[in-house]
Amino acid sequence: MKLCKSILLIATMFAVGVANADVSIKFANDWKWEGPAAPLLLAWDTGLYKAEGLDVQMDTGKGSLDAIPRVASGTYQMGNADINSLIKFRDKNPDLPVKAVFMIYNAPPFAIVGRKSLGVNAPKDLEGKILGAPAPDGAYAQWNAFVKANGIDASAVTIENVGFPVREPMLAQGKVDAITGYAFSSFINLKANGVPEDDISVLLMRDHGLDLYGNVILVNPKFAEENPEAVKAFLRATIKGFQATIADPASAVKHVVNHNDVAREEVELERLNMALNQNIVTDEVRANGIGGVDIARLQRSMDQIADTYEYTNRPAVYDIFDSSFLPEAAERMVH
Repeated sequence: MKLCKSILLIATMFAVGVANADVSIKFANDWKWEGPAAPLLLAWDTGLYKAEGLDVQMDTGKGSLDAIPRVASGTYQMGNADINSLIKFRDKNPDLPVKAVFMIYNAPPFAIVGRKSLGVNAPKDLEGKILGAPAPDGAYAQWNAFVKANGIDASAVTIENVGFPVREPMLAQGKVDAITGYAFSSFINLKANGVPEDDISVLLMRDHGLDLYGNVILVNPKFAEENPEAVKAFLRATIKGFQATIADPASAVKHVVNHNDVAREEVELERLNMALNQNIVTDEVRANGIGGVDIARLQRSMDQIADTYEYTNRPAVYDIFDSSFLPEAAERMVH
């Protein structure tokens, strides 16, 4: 009898332990820890994820396409990647139904960044020039659409595949005339490489014909199906991280410096403020809250992708973005 009671007690303790165990989430960021990652790192460092019953691990990435296969394969449960690249990935891999559940960059930071002294001030100026573009770059992934929207003769532009670490140094040295990149990264990095601010031209693709969204938080479909409450909890904590960052960027950026030994606080604060002002806190976000999308706009962006990309298994808009894990808009507002 005592043995039975002991076994029952152990079983009960084990069950309680399992019920109270944190859900583990490995998160793949799109890039190294820089200013725009402050909301995620703030939520991680200050225990917002832990308070939601989550055991979160966050890792850096190698570009805005990098997290898609990592999340689709289940190596990571969630991640940060470009939604336009996700659309193409889903078209090519209809059997890997990874979805976006949270919009980070309501206005994408995709840009062509050039130097005025090298004759790059407008899209057509790229003709006859050398464009440095890393193959995995989310901005370069929009090149064909940018060409069409601006009437550029693509055959007159020399594309040089460059690595991320040498992209801005090559432009600073005049080895290329312009580069593709995220505006807040390339602009800051060029200044760090000695290029005067008034010599830098930033051609934001959204200002030159592309009405696209930017980076999103992805979720692995199997994980979402088995752990819907954990996904909702992750997004609740992330939203609080964004709200705190928007309210006090100078404090939030300290979390970036804590995770990046070579980061300079003033540089990352400038980068963060650029991302907040240009990409995160838009009129659409002020009206509707953080994290969601306008489905009609997302549909138009998928149509625009079709202008330069031939779909084979075009996904439906709801196959790309699932808003069901987001809290109500009142909880997502920018204060």
